[in-house]
Amino acid sequence: MTSDARTPHRPILVVDFGAQYAQLIARRVREAHVYSEIVPHTITAAEVAQRDPAGIIFSGGPKSVHVEGAPVIDAGVYDLDVPILGICYGAQLIAQQLPGGFVSNTGVGEYGRADMEIVAPGVVFGGGQPTHQQVWMSHFDSISTPPDGFSVTASTAQAPVAAMENV
Repeated sequence: MTSDARTPHRPILVVDFGAQYAQLIARRVREAHVYSEIVPHTITAAEVAQRDPAGIIFSGGPKSVHVEGAPVIDAGVYDLDVPILGICYGAQLIAQQLPGGFVSNTGVGEYGRADMEIVAPGVVFGGGQPTHQQVWMSHFDSISTPPDGFSVTASTAQAPVAAMENV
């Protein structure tokens, strides 16, 4: 089977962790002519595998990964060899669920515009973007240590791991 993300049979799954913008993420993916589906965070790894996605996007959400009852994903999805993009809570969940990662509850929020520095161009930031960018941040928790095998690609004043990748 082809690995082309534009193939309608291989969707991008947007896993919703309660984000206000899960619909917006799915719409932006569709505007790029890629089929996407929004799925609940309760989806199992077996259900994900059955859909044979070209990629997965973990949305943000209003909770802290440290709060009892915070939404999680079946950790088996990490073994499916499918690219995963984590946004805010989604990235923090990846760091919390995978070995070696650590998410700090800093007690200091970062809301609104922030200056982000690309510290190590990789796959995501490897295409001629400026090394300093204005981004929108909205969090109290931050990834302080990426999981084993991940490298830090961008940071802000309050988020030492604003972006990370494992390729």
